[in-house]
Amino acid sequence: MKDARSYRAGETLRNGLVICIRALQPDDGERMAEAFSKLDPDSVYTRFFSYKKEVTEEDFQLIREMDFDLRVALIATIIQDGSEVVIASSSFSVFGQDEAEVAFIVEEDYHGLGIARHLLMHLGKIARERGIKRFRAEVLNQNSAMLRVFAGSGWPMESVAEDGSAHVTLLIDRPASI
Repeated sequence: MKDARSYRAGETLRNGLVICIRALQPDDGERMAEAFSKLDPDSVYTRFFSYKKEVTEEDFQLIREMDFDLRVALIATIIQDGSEVVIASSSFSVFGQDEAEVAFIVEEDYHGLGIARHLLMHLGKIARERGIKRFRAEVLNQNSAMLRVFAGSGWPMESVAEDGSAHVTLLIDRPASI
């Protein structure tokens, strides 16, 4: 595979909308801040396990300095009124020799269209090529939509409930069987 920094793919959603899934770029800070400003506070809480009001300078620095070795971030975008608009983001962070933690957030107007599943499959492709065998995620129990995405991924899944959240492990060492 080519360098994940230049990853780009097109996908068609359940409603026929075509999205671009691409690597987060250093100049995406303002697009990410705009996308974040549109999120419902409950979606922010579901993703970060706390309420967060804005993209911080630390977040902007992470975007500018994404290494694509230990951390890979993909975003989903659409073209709206001639401008590229971020509607979802995802990432994995490598820990250990063959594991990575995975996380997602999708703007509410685009829930239920399969975006998180598409992002998961693309992250899985990149991760497998790097020798990652497992994705791990901590998901709040009330986030049933994300738990369904993981369960429907086609990869073997283990889930352990603890303190109001599910600790999910996906065995991604082969293509998903969906």
